[in-house]
Amino acid sequence: MFKRKIIKSFESWKNSTGKKKALVVKGMRQIGKTSSVLQFAKDNYANVVYVNFKERDSAKKVFDGDLNVDRMIMDLSAMLPGTRMEPYKTVLVFDEVQECANARASVKPFCEDGRFDVICTGSLLGIKGYNKKKGKGVPTGFEHIIYMKPMDFEEFLWAKGVGENVVDYLRGCYESRTPVSEATHAAMLRYFKEYICVGGLPYVVDRFVATGDMNVVYQEQRDILEEYRDDFGKHQPRINRVFDSIPRQLAKENKKFVYSALEKKGRSEHYQAAIQWLLDCGIVNQCKNLSAISAPLEGNSVENVFKLYMQDSGLFVAMLDEGAAFKILSGELGFYKGAIFENIVADCFSKQDRRLFYFHKDSGLEIDFVTMVGGETALIEVKATTGNTKSSDTVLKNPQYEVDVCYKLSENNVGVAGKKVTLPYYMTMFLK
Repeated sequence: MFKRKIIKSFESWKNSTGKKKALVVKGMRQIGKTSSVLQFAKDNYANVVYVNFKERDSAKKVFDGDLNVDRMIMDLSAMLPGTRMEPYKTVLVFDEVQECANARASVKPFCEDGRFDVICTGSLLGIKGYNKKKGKGVPTGFEHIIYMKPMDFEEFLWAKGVGENVVDYLRGCYESRTPVSEATHAAMLRYFKEYICVGGLPYVVDRFVATGDMNVVYQEQRDILEEYRDDFGKHQPRINRVFDSIPRQLAKENKKFVYSALEKKGRSEHYQAAIQWLLDCGIVNQCKNLSAISAPLEGNSVENVFKLYMQDSGLFVAMLDEGAAFKILSGELGFYKGAIFENIVADCFSKQDRRLFYFHKDSGLEIDFVTMVGGETALIEVKATTGNTKSSDTVLKNPQYEVDVCYKLSENNVGVAGKKVTLPYYMTMFLK
């Protein structure tokens, strides 16, 4: 069981005052929702009642008919011999709850009753309308929703056994704008490249930590990708086409998502539902173009001009050539180098709950990301090697753009030149 930051959010929910809502944990498959919730439940409650609605179809019958708390508790006790239902000492964990809409509807009477805490998890909970017609509806005002994502780079370092003192040292270098020692800098670049290839799915990270074998990692990732594709085919016929096109879309010089790459006469109305499905599932991140670089950024975003990035960088690398991970680790990046490093930065920003924006003009001027850092509008330039920052230089010199600073992310150590701050990739985790 890896250390996860989301546990603090669970603790805040448990310690909240007043009428407690049910905790609902959403997120893509294989990110550790169940293991994190169960570990938290075991550490904080005398009794844990666990029901997985994918594995125990018969449990759905408990929630048929009237959702009377005493009756549901009695039926759960009968179905799960050995469980204890002590009031105020018991948490009910409903896993894959999207498969039983009535179980999710039951959180309202459970919350109103107040004797039992409820936690719901599910990989398809973000899908609007999923199983909508098969139950009594989603309760309004009785859920505290948390979106869980794959492990971030700091959590990956913890899994590797890197001490928090090292992260504190790096944070100090970031804040004081002083270079990291060469030995630590080299080690962190290596760890970050490993993170790009492995990603943040806990099972894949566990296999990597246990074996150190990228071939094992690759096979696990390919298996997960096939499971995803099977899921897509069950729900939306065009999802696979969008999903499989992401590496090709990002390999273009202008990485804007284009529908003609999906089919010759592809149109937005044909694929909007498929893209929304991937977004709702948390599998991809959308980065919108800006019509102008000024705050508020969302107010200047262009709705139908965007890029799509993979939520988990490891899965993105596994979608490329079989030897892609070796090339990344050895520095031989080739054709996809820009896409790989942009994707990992988008991934890191997403795990900070940032909305993603970029800036592109027909003249060729393009900024990889535009975001807010410490209350300032910031340009983010991502360089696979060292690279120049021609577009950012143009923006910084032009007073019509309301820009305070440019962060250049590359393999280089920390450095400052006027409004430009150079940071090594691994310091993306501090740009909050």
